[in-house]
Amino acid sequence: MLIRVIRFNRRPRRFFSSITDPTRSIDLSSFTPNKIRNFGIVAHVDHGKSTLADRLLELAGVIRKGEKEKLLMDALQVEKERGITVKAQTAVLPYKGYLLNLIDTPGHADFTEEVSRSLAVCDGILFLVAANQGVQAQSIANFWLAFERNVTIIPVINKMDLQGINVNQVETQMKNLFDFNPDEILRISAKSGLNVEGILDKVIEKIPPPAVVQSAPLKALIYDSYFDRFRGAIALIMVKEGEIRKGSKIRSFHGDREYEVQEVGINRLGMIPVSSLFSGQVGYLICNMKSASEAKVGETLFDSSTPKDTIAPFEGFRKVQPTLFAGLFPLETSEYENLKQAVESLALNDSSVVITPDSSRALGLGWKVGFLGVLHMEVFASRLEQEYDSTVILTQPSVEFRATVKDNETIRKKRFGGEGEIRILDASKFPNEGDIEKFMEPMVKVRIVIPSEMLGQVHSIYTESRAEISSIDESRLLLIWRLPLAEVITDFFERLKRVTSGMASFDYEADGYDEANLIKMTLSINGKEIPEFSQVVRSSTATEKAKRMVRRLREEIPRQQFEVTIKASVGDSKKSLASTVIAPMKRDFTQLLKGNFGKGGKERLNKKLGHQKKGKERMKQIGNVQIPKEAFFNVLKN
Repeated sequence: MLIRVIRFNRRPRRFFSSITDPTRSIDLSSFTPNKIRNFGIVAHVDHGKSTLADRLLELAGVIRKGEKEKLLMDALQVEKERGITVKAQTAVLPYKGYLLNLIDTPGHADFTEEVSRSLAVCDGILFLVAANQGVQAQSIANFWLAFERNVTIIPVINKMDLQGINVNQVETQMKNLFDFNPDEILRISAKSGLNVEGILDKVIEKIPPPAVVQSAPLKALIYDSYFDRFRGAIALIMVKEGEIRKGSKIRSFHGDREYEVQEVGINRLGMIPVSSLFSGQVGYLICNMKSASEAKVGETLFDSSTPKDTIAPFEGFRKVQPTLFAGLFPLETSEYENLKQAVESLALNDSSVVITPDSSRALGLGWKVGFLGVLHMEVFASRLEQEYDSTVILTQPSVEFRATVKDNETIRKKRFGGEGEIRILDASKFPNEGDIEKFMEPMVKVRIVIPSEMLGQVHSIYTESRAEISSIDESRLLLIWRLPLAEVITDFFERLKRVTSGMASFDYEADGYDEANLIKMTLSINGKEIPEFSQVVRSSTATEKAKRMVRRLREEIPRQQFEVTIKASVGDSKKSLASTVIAPMKRDFTQLLKGNFGKGGKERLNKKLGHQKKGKERMKQIGNVQIPKEAFFNVLKN
């Protein structure tokens, strides 16, 4: 195992004395619960939380200033490229005799589950708002996540070094929305280091130590896990009671399995073994768990000598259900086995992804994958490409529609396995409308923060629902809309950015189901349905979506030896929503006649063209349209 050697400017304290010796483990026994603080940083995307995390690492002496590349807490390539945090990271900061455990969390709505997990082991947070942007939509969502967890919230305004900022306006927003008084708000610049040195002192002062029991037998919570191909499942844990050390015998409450601890340690820009983890401390655990499913998030671990019936398990975490589904296929059929290993490995490191086998006549074997949002889906595909060198085709994302089956015993038993309500994840499973009493679609509550003068433009992008409007300050408004999720995941945010010139922020959360008029939009080519392009859509938007899909298919399918008709229709009916024709290629017979159209030449030309026309008609009846794999890739990627 590679142990990272870290050198420091200042004289190392006893805590560091064994870091440079890979044969020894660090002793954390001197850090009693009153000397521990577990805290996180939450903020809207691009408000500077990862930059602040790097400055705190410098402040605690973990790294020298400028010694490492920027954004150390963003370890994944996709995080560095997109400038977002995808996976929560942890770092131990020794500071003035205290052990501070920092958890850096994602900021995008699609990764709210990661934020929720991190908050479960935090006793407080730094709530970061950028001075140049003020409170944004995800700022509001993150605040309420922390507030509901009843953790201490320290408000911080970042980017104070920028020109033209209005700090008083941001303070007014934080007062109006969250009831923070201006005198309790810290004002810093994580980039320049302005006032950052007071942050950790404020953490020690304001955030309480963890509420734990030292003298009780071991009891620990798994708050996250990931899979290492060489070491198996690695669980990130918080010790709530007792102590855990190498060689300890432990059991999982829900999994009901026994393990011997092989290694415990802490994270300091890498895994560092320790002799023991004590009550209130956060670290990692390796104990020969074969898969990430054994290290389930929310699992309770306890000493194997303790009777199970005396253990009160932790509440655990509410399982976050996927909000959209997409088919995932290899670009080349021969790459299926390699992609299978990549998908399974990556899914072990992302428990919010749900994967089931799938197949397609056109695309071959693949999977139906459930994601938390469009960005989550894009990040998953990017990680497959970057970390596993796999290029994939992702089909059009769809949401989970539902349908109430008619209260008829014959219909329910014969066609739906006795179920009264069914799930519809893709168009191929769309039921006969005569069997259904009503269709339902998922709804979301959308929060949008916009400049006041742009209210009219924003209202123009969705006219079917009225928004609740409240004032953040004299220049900005908060809109709360209840919209169909299917509309939000397509191009809603793109339209929002377009009409507001990028000055709007946006966040959403699930908000139940509403009755809806749904249809199956069937895409067919020369009368043959292509399931990969068919979709379940609202009847009110079907024509617009059909025209867009038909137009894009026409651009991607090359001309054939025969006429190709592309048609979008309603289900199995003849009712056309949109259609187009790709003209066939024609052979130039005038070359054979060498320009001699006299003495019967014209008649011979017409005869040749007639034969060609009849041949093309036969080819149209029995021939298959050649659709390149790239056409699926290009049409479905957006």
